[in-house]
Amino acid sequence: MREMNVGIIGYQFMGKAHSNGWIKAPLFFDLNIKPKLKVACGRNKAAVTSFAEKWGWEKIETNWKKVVEDPDIDIIDISLPQHLHYEVAMAAAKNGKHIFCEKPLAHTRTQAEEMLKAVEENGVTHYLNHNYRRTPAVKLAKQMIDNGEIGRVFHWRGAYQQDWIVDPDFPLTWQLKKETAHAGPHWDLNSHSVDLAHYLVGDMKTVSCLTTNFITERPLPTQGETAFSSGAPNTEMGKVTVEDAALMMVEFENGAVGSFEATRFATGKKNANTFEIYGSKGSLSFNQERMNELQFFSNSDPENEQGFRTIIATEGSHPYMNNWWPPGHIIGYEHGFVHAVADFMDALDKNVSIEPNFRDGVKILKVLEAGLESAKSGKKVSIL
Repeated sequence: MREMNVGIIGYQFMGKAHSNGWIKAPLFFDLNIKPKLKVACGRNKAAVTSFAEKWGWEKIETNWKKVVEDPDIDIIDISLPQHLHYEVAMAAAKNGKHIFCEKPLAHTRTQAEEMLKAVEENGVTHYLNHNYRRTPAVKLAKQMIDNGEIGRVFHWRGAYQQDWIVDPDFPLTWQLKKETAHAGPHWDLNSHSVDLAHYLVGDMKTVSCLTTNFITERPLPTQGETAFSSGAPNTEMGKVTVEDAALMMVEFENGAVGSFEATRFATGKKNANTFEIYGSKGSLSFNQERMNELQFFSNSDPENEQGFRTIIATEGSHPYMNNWWPPGHIIGYEHGFVHAVADFMDALDKNVSIEPNFRDGVKILKVLEAGLESAKSGKKVSIL
């Protein structure tokens, strides 16, 4: 089997999720090209060494520029916070590396447009990891919509709800500062929801948005403290410079209308990425916290038997599932990353594009930036 060498930049939450994808994809999918875990890169030598040893990366590096300039590296995996994507992606493209990039694509729309230009000019394969597209139940929803099973789409209702910053003593991590996050859940969470809406319903033409803050100051983080690892209490405070919650209303180009909620203050919701789609013949509903299930209502059912029914998307005929376990044996969050790697390697083998990619990333950020403009002005904004 042919091999391609991967260099991963970043080793925290997404670094682990991506590493698992690179490892598992060739074990469960019949790939013509096998990804080889060549080098892991991070600024903290001790931490990245520990990460590399645990996940099977052959060697480590602390200077990302050396990784993207290394002629032995074929693929650059960007597992960094979004404010660091631009410089790495631009250098990787100019060095002819294929790019597997975590979402959202960039810190700003302008950066995203420059990144798209760079990958296209240099002819590299580029993938943007909105992994929820590769949940089998979501893929099934796409098939059902394309097959006309819910008819003309009237409504999209999306919500991405978490609760990990409800505690006012939660520290001021990078996700809560404009200079490193650009925006709050509107950028981080709504990017996933907008991608799913583009995928399942279509492009949008206008947006109206409001944002709010519930807690405006938080304790500064201590050394090494992150969103998912606590440190010692700190009495020194800093200002929250992004929104805590965002609500959007949109008009789609095909005439449908939609709403989006993104919040980290939905107490009791851990990772509830949900959507409801209502059409002329039926409806679909999905919740990532119950990711193997798709709810379906059909007008064609006999009147006395109508109602939402649950499809357990684990049959071998469901997308990706013939590579996993017998029907009814559910899969989990990490499998979306495995599916992404499998599709990415297949695209490289066939020399074809993969979606979502940097072009989709630009479209998403156009919507999100229009939303921020609307929230600031109080007016409906056209997506240009």
